[in-house]
Amino acid sequence: MTRGRVLGCVAALVIASGGAQAGEGRLTVFAAASMKNAMDEIAAGYEAETGNVVDVSLAGSSALARQIQQGAPADIFISANTDWMDRLEAEGLINADSRFDLLGNAIVLVAAKGAAPVDIGPDMDLAARLNGGRLAMALVEAVPAGIYGKASLEALGQWDSVAPMVAQADNVRAALALVAVGAAPMGIVYASDAVAEPRVDVVGTFPADSHPPIVYPAAKLSSSDNPLDAGFLAYLRGAEARAAFERQGFAVLAQE
Repeated sequence: MTRGRVLGCVAALVIASGGAQAGEGRLTVFAAASMKNAMDEIAAGYEAETGNVVDVSLAGSSALARQIQQGAPADIFISANTDWMDRLEAEGLINADSRFDLLGNAIVLVAAKGAAPVDIGPDMDLAARLNGGRLAMALVEAVPAGIYGKASLEALGQWDSVAPMVAQADNVRAALALVAVGAAPMGIVYASDAVAEPRVDVVGTFPADSHPPIVYPAAKLSSSDNPLDAGFLAYLRGAEARAAFERQGFAVLAQE
């Protein structure tokens, strides 16, 4: 068989099996850093099921949103808060019809394995518990985990005393790493991050009413004409993805 006939047969098989959804496609997903373990599992499952390839770019939601504003080539964005998605929608950079609330989460205080629990509340005196050490947090004015954490500390009357002790990291996984390696005695991260790191324990959970609701919206970018977008967004709402998210400590908001 000549090379031309072989290529023709391959093309025919691809067309017969459903085109882009049949295994020759690729898409790029920008996702909040806190989703790393779940997205690793979900991307692997999607690739095994469809034969398509998912490139997942992980960073703080603020950094990813700014990259999108600057024209970064991506197909789907999953933010760790609604504010950054709202900004992109207002600028016409996401497809509003494709947007939905995917996940929920909680903010927790973590420390090294075996650390004593902390009674989270106005009387906890977190500054004293740090004992001269640092409190690891994601960027408190830009990254959702940092924004939620600061809001909780303010609501509980703790921010002014601990602010000088905060070690800010570019994203929540970097903040978690500071605690995991012993560079900071405590940190504020998502509950899902704590699940992913065996070197830390959750020593307290911040009250849900001490910060804005934690919601992860997902949407297709307006600039993307990738035929895989709708299928992957549907996969995120499916049973396999739901199980993966729940294993990693997320609350799944989206319905199939």
